Amino acid sequence: MTAERQGGCLCGAVRYVAADLPDHMHACHCSMCRRITGAMSLSVVVPYAAMQIEGAEHISTYVSSPWAARSFCACCGAGLWYRLTQPDAATADYYLSVGTLDDPNGLPLTREIYVDGRPDGYALAGTHSRLTGAEFEASLQANPEE
Repeated sequence: MTAERQGGCLCGAVRYVAADLPDHMHACHCSMCRRITGAMSLSVVVPYAAMQIEGAEHISTYVSSPWAARSFCACCGAGLWYRLTQPDAATADYYLSVGTLDDPNGLPLTREIYVDGRPDGYALAGTHSRLTGAEFEASLQANPEE
């Protein structure tokens, strides 16, 4: 885990302090992440109790699937995070967009998921884990807490 980090949206209406971040990030190439970000999603998981949010009145949330809701700043449109809606959306962890961190350095990429959905025009360097959608979904069945 890393020390707490601060971040926020493009216009500054939403700011947060996140504690207990992992010391790495992951990338998702699923169609929902590609559509919401315009590319891929780079994220870190922050426990519910470790997030302090200022400007919550400026946050809008879109339920993008039966299992996830994505939040963004209603003023500037910056994507902030997504949260799982099952089993308990009220206390779900934050899958925080790395690009919203004031300082995103020091978080190496350790995993890519849905690599079969990755556009052929780019690839991420390194020797990290790369899972297809089917492989990732199978891993969730085997390890539901992932």
